[in-house]
Formats: sequence, structure tokens, C-alpha cells
Amino acid sequence: MRTVLRALATAAATLLVATAVSPAPAQARPEPKAPEGFVALRSVDPTIIQEMRYTTAHTFLGERVDGYRQPVCILTRPAARALHLAQKRLLRQGYSLKVYDCYRPQRAVDHFVRWAKDLDDQAMKGEFYPLVDKSRLFDDGYIAEKSGHSRGSTVDLTLVRLPALPTRPYRPGERLTPCFAPKSERFPDSSVDMGTGYDCFDTLSHTDDPRTQGAQRANRQFLKRTLTDVGFVNLPEEWWHFAHKPELFPDTYFDFPVDRRSVAGR
Repeated sequence: MRTVLRALATAAATLLVATAVSPAPAQARPEPKAPEGFVALRSVDPTIIQEMRYTTAHTFLGERVDGYRQPVCILTRPAARALHLAQKRLLRQGYSLKVYDCYRPQRAVDHFVRWAKDLDDQAMKGEFYPLVDKSRLFDDGYIAEKSGHSRGSTVDLTLVRLPALPTRPYRPGERLTPCFAPKSERFPDSSVDMGTGYDCFDTLSHTDDPRTQGAQRANRQFLKRTLTDVGFVNLPEEWWHFAHKPELFPDTYFDFPVDRRSVAGR
């Protein structure tokens, strides 16, 4: 019995010494917060539909994007207020805005760049870039190392005819349909027909592409006209991409996460 007690005492002493000399775990670095001037869009206009794609696997990467912790649209206050003005006009006409992406952290852009350099990863090619060689994504301007979204005044969005129908969840591994296929064949989206789906890497996504006619062209011009009237400028290569001018932070690329805590209380 005395032998057993001595062995237990020795083991306990050894454990105490090991605990005393072991370094304390490193403190996790606190996440950066959004500076004053950023708000959650929902606090300015709760009626705008939010379908934050990059928090899901339904992206051209085939996975959630780095930095997107929660499906919340964060924007600079002037950009959010301008969307509110546009939304008020649209609601009177039976439409709503729907945002796909708003502020985008630099770590998300870095994720895009890493993915674009991995030429073997083409899991989502069938939907998002069926006619584009992945080796040309940088040269053709589809991927860049900086994004206006990281400055906080740029938004990707579309129009929805009311009453809005929900968009079903994407099922990873499901059959992919080209983003420029007829609307009835593309991944179902509550958006009006814009001629392509969101994030379609194809020249058909150019806002004024002459091949887009009829209702598709009219819908694009309606969206562009509505947002231009409240201070947004469209990127000609992407019918969904608009930047509010003048930008509140024209020269700063932020990296706080897309998380409600980043703009808590705003």
C-alpha cells in the first residue's frame, strides 16, 4: 500500500511540475471591427432581401468563402441609405432588391486568388465558367487581387418580383447547369430573368451585351436605371455589380469578418 501511495505522489508531483513549466496558451488575436461609417443593411432597410451566397457552398469555388461568418450584408452607411431609397421606389412598383454580396473582406479576395491559381480545382466550372479556361481568369478580369467590395460601398444585387418566392438551398454535388442557360434550366433563383445567373463568368454578363434582348435586357436596364438614380455606378462587365459614389473609403481595403458583431449596435 505504501508503494502505491508513493507512486501516486510521485505522479502528482510530476504533473504539477509539468503544469508549472508549460507555456500558457497563446491569446487569440481579436478580430478587427468595422470602423464607424459601416452598418448592417438590415438596420437601414429590413425589407431588402438578402441571399448572401458566399456563406454557402453555391459559389464558383464550391465552398463557403473565407471571412463570411454570417449571412449579413454590411455596407457603408451612404451606400445602405441609397439602397433604401431605391427599395422604396421599387416596392411601389411591385419589386424588391435582393443582395448577393456586399462588403467583402480582403481574406475572401485572397481565397478567390488561391482558388484561381489552383488549375486542378474546377468542380464548379459547369455552372459558373463553362466556356472560360481557368488559366485565363486573371487575364480576362474575372479574378483580381483587390476588390472594390472590400472598401464597403459596392454591392452585388438583382431584382425580385413580389411576392418573393424562396430560393431552395443548393445541394453540393448536384448536377450543374451553365449560368447562361435559359432561366427555366438554371439553378432556381427568385430573381427576374437577367439573362445569366449571378457570378456568371461569361461575356453574356456584360450589362449591355447586344445578345441580351427582350425582357432580359429590359430587366437589366430597369435595375441599372433605378440604382443610377440614387448614386450607384454599374460595372459594365457585370450586370449585378454596383458601386456607390463618392465612396466613403475610396482607398482602404478592409479585412474585418462578415459578422453581425463587426457592426454591433449599428
